[in-house]
Amino acid sequence: MRGSRPEDGQHSTSDSGERPRPWLKVIASLALFGFLIGLMIGRLLQPAELRLGEVVATEQGLQLWFNERPEVRAGHFQGAFVLRVATLGREQQGQLRLNGRLVSWRLQRERRELLLRVVAARPLRGEWHAEQVDGRWRLTVRLEEQ
Repeated sequence: MRGSRPEDGQHSTSDSGERPRPWLKVIASLALFGFLIGLMIGRLLQPAELRLGEVVATEQGLQLWFNERPEVRAGHFQGAFVLRVATLGREQQGQLRLNGRLVSWRLQRERRELLLRVVAARPLRGEWHAEQVDGRWRLTVRLEEQ
């Protein structure tokens, strides 16, 4: 150990150089840890995203199955029945028989929504109803010719 005489005009125990401060690292580590725990808790408490599970054709129309309650906007456009649902899902298409006549339906992605278009040789009128069945939501679309 050296003596206590000054080096370069200062004592050897003075703050002549920058030394890292351990409490700053501890606080930064705790802040990062708290942020990550907050992200994990937020992810656990976040509601499930609305997702389309399957589409089933029935004699009177279509049944669309969702994991959560869907928000639906419906309308008619040039004789076609149009239904908009803000949901995740894949594009699909198919046909069904309504009063012995073919009716075509198609699900298309349009921005953040799925757009259901139902087209027939004659103008269609449609009604929809959502209900919870066994923990899932069923959106029933009932179609009629005008």
